[in-house]
Amino acid sequence: MNTGVKITAFAAALAATFGTAYGVGQGIGPVGEPAKSVHGEHAGGTAEPEGEAAGRTGHEEGVAKAPAAGGLQISEGGYTLAMETPKPAAGKSVLKFSIKDAAGRKVTAYSTEHGKDLHFIVASRDLTVYRHLHPVRAADGTWSTAVDLPAAGGYKAFADFKPAAKNATGVTLGVDLSVPGAYAPRPLPAAERTATVDGYEVTLGGALVPGRAGELKLTVSKGGRPVTDLEPYLGAYGHLVALRDGDLAYLHVHPNKGGPGPDVSFTATAPSAGSYRLFLDFQHDGKVRTAAFTVHAGYAGQTTTDGADEAPHDAGDHPHG
Repeated sequence: MNTGVKITAFAAALAATFGTAYGVGQGIGPVGEPAKSVHGEHAGGTAEPEGEAAGRTGHEEGVAKAPAAGGLQISEGGYTLAMETPKPAAGKSVLKFSIKDAAGRKVTAYSTEHGKDLHFIVASRDLTVYRHLHPVRAADGTWSTAVDLPAAGGYKAFADFKPAAKNATGVTLGVDLSVPGAYAPRPLPAAERTATVDGYEVTLGGALVPGRAGELKLTVSKGGRPVTDLEPYLGAYGHLVALRDGDLAYLHVHPNKGGPGPDVSFTATAPSAGSYRLFLDFQHDGKVRTAAFTVHAGYAGQTTTDGADEAPHDAGDHPHG
């Protein structure tokens, strides 16, 4: 997978970018405080300073160069995400798209990863709607999937895949969608440690740190008791996607090794300081649920009272197709 997040594998790599999203908890897990903007950064990663500005950013010492984020381009590595339905209607509709190669031909052969040939994510620009969909591919390479987008506004779709071509690497492409109608964006949900969804409580611990690996541990319980029999979903016990607020840079995180709950642990590196929305898919009793969190990644090396890195302070819903 092409990802802006460094990860280790968990029980077979996990398949670590809303109105209220179906099945999505509104509680969020804070990691530090909201970070102020980082100078010299652009969508997709950290830009190298040029000319006299090189080496004088003021906070580069001790901070590792972060990996580039994914999903910020419609074309990459000779592949293009071509949407046939860029303006779906609000409510239930069908999205159609294809992946085209450098010659403009629709790709029909993929390498299966995390149980699927292609993973397709749709999120609203205000990060209050999240859909992890499972499209079906026709013989000519056209993909289609049903989707329910509850309100008008801006959305972004992500295709995460690995072509079957020799020496091909994973690619994550992103494209904007527009649902016509009156649009009233919502603020980013507040950061909280616990998300509640469908009677389950998911607690978030750990830190998301720019340029440095940090552990994110999510603990699932129900009725006050830990859930120790999570079921595999897409080949593992949890699936985490992180999206950066503002440009919706896509971080597809894979979990660390472990058992079927109650803890699901991920090692992730944020590509930059900023606010991120995390979406954890987990399966129990035959149904997939999604817990959503907001986290704030600050500057590496500054620590909160609980050991999580934080940024310096300035002065003064989810159906599965």
